[in-house]
Amino acid sequence: MFDLKITGGTVVDGTGADRFTADVALKDGKIVEVRRRGPGDPPVAGDAVETIDATGKIVAPGFVDIHTHYDGQVSWDDVLEPSSNHGVTTVVAGNCGVGFAPVRPGQEQWLIELMEGVEDIPGTALTEGITWGWESYAEYLDVIGKRELAVDIGSQIAHGTVRAYAMGERGARNEPATPEDIAAMSRLVREAAEAGALGFSSSRTLAHRAMDGEPVPGTFAAEEELFALGRAMAAGGGAVFELAPQGAAGEDIVAPKKELEWMQRLGAEIDCALSFALIQVDADPKLWREQLDISAAAHEKGARLHPQVAARPFGMLLGFPGHHAFTHRPTYRKLKAECAREELAARLAEPAVRSAILSEDDLPIDPNVLFDGMFALAQYSAERLYALGEPPDYEPTAERTVAAIARERGEDVLATMYDLMLEADAGSMLMLPMFNYADGNHDAIREMMTHPAAVLGLSDGGAHCSMICDASYPTFLLTHWARDRHRGEKLPLEYVIRKQSHDTAQLFGLSDRGVIAVGKKADVNVIDLDALTLHAPRMAYDLPAGGHRLVQGASGYTATIVNGVVTRRDGVDTGARPGRLVRGVR
Repeated sequence: MFDLKITGGTVVDGTGADRFTADVALKDGKIVEVRRRGPGDPPVAGDAVETIDATGKIVAPGFVDIHTHYDGQVSWDDVLEPSSNHGVTTVVAGNCGVGFAPVRPGQEQWLIELMEGVEDIPGTALTEGITWGWESYAEYLDVIGKRELAVDIGSQIAHGTVRAYAMGERGARNEPATPEDIAAMSRLVREAAEAGALGFSSSRTLAHRAMDGEPVPGTFAAEEELFALGRAMAAGGGAVFELAPQGAAGEDIVAPKKELEWMQRLGAEIDCALSFALIQVDADPKLWREQLDISAAAHEKGARLHPQVAARPFGMLLGFPGHHAFTHRPTYRKLKAECAREELAARLAEPAVRSAILSEDDLPIDPNVLFDGMFALAQYSAERLYALGEPPDYEPTAERTVAAIARERGEDVLATMYDLMLEADAGSMLMLPMFNYADGNHDAIREMMTHPAAVLGLSDGGAHCSMICDASYPTFLLTHWARDRHRGEKLPLEYVIRKQSHDTAQLFGLSDRGVIAVGKKADVNVIDLDALTLHAPRMAYDLPAGGHRLVQGASGYTATIVNGVVTRRDGVDTGARPGRLVRGVR
């Protein structure tokens, strides 16, 4: 008796091998049989508690998202959307050098403000939602280990928390570490890895700042500190040293290559994978290719240096529900304060209100409020600000910019911007691709994704709540890259599934999952690829304390299965919670 049989599906097994028709049987959280079927062959023998007829559908491994920020959300939310509704069955948190453990009593609010500033997760939601109850990283894992979830979750220990715990205010303010400080931090990192941390993460990009404007602790760490923490992570059994490198956001185009130099040496010494964020920056649109070449050369010398790349342009979404060009207009401010959300949308559509907002001057920027100048960025970005549309088009052509649409209509640019955002009951979003779109197409992204050293990541699931929803990468990969792309070469379905299942799992040593094979973990997706649809992002107000976040739905997932249990059926959460904490390499 099997727990579940999936019959007649087209198996894309995650290895990159050609697809084949087969039945897949699951029992006790494992894949116990994969039986290939030719025309006329009977289904696999044996009864099952449930059978899913997958004829005409894709059967693929559950997806492994290695770059999320559910560190706090996991303590109160057992669904872990917006990742779990896109075929993701395992997430890895603790990226970019920020997290919530270890934490000294009294440091909790500081860590919340660090996470809020770096990852744009509402601080009020974190304050109300996080169920503390730990000090050490091992205690944090023990608390999370008691949770029953819709997906599995693993975690990395973050440089920012380690520095603040070991060095106090000096660490938080990025003062140089003494040999004693480094020894204390090394003990924390090794203990965390021994307790089950999958790796260690650090951020050195100036774009990552706490709410008070201070860069993430560790941004300016000396090589002695970085190497010591890398050695400690490896000694404790961790799998990955993850980095947001200097210059990642284009602030210093020389820095990334300098970062790769020491990373190569560290990788060769500790014999662990090192992964760093790689995006195309306008300041040097070809720098990414040099970084790929350096990574390839490092692999030839024995250092496992993995650029972590994104599946689409890297930037932000602008619209009335979040950041936009009119946040500092007096009439908008007054209505926002007075009106409920539904009423606000209606009022913004009134001709008199529209005219008033468009005619007003902006109120001054508050230098003490992070992102308060976003409205000015929106106003001056019309030539590269695109109407996203429904279904969303993440590879738009030049005529879809706000400026081009305004010229076609013979209108003022800001008036056109206003009207475009009014669509969908004032919920329509505009896309500002700040990175990965210097050429106006996805060809550079395709080259990054097909590089043998590159891994797919950077979805930031659970983070940047008012700006992006890139947790939808898995669905985008299947629809845009494998099925729909019309402005350049597509990618084989087998390839895009392998890149987000087998390859991401292997990077973190999670070799028990990521492929459809006997003995592997029963994390499986059944997908109606013809019907698979990525919906437009929308703002939801479902975080604790009424916090907001952009979410993006998908339809076409017939079933998502975690540990042999169906967690989503036809895109709807079943309420099953078979997901657990993942400790260490598997």
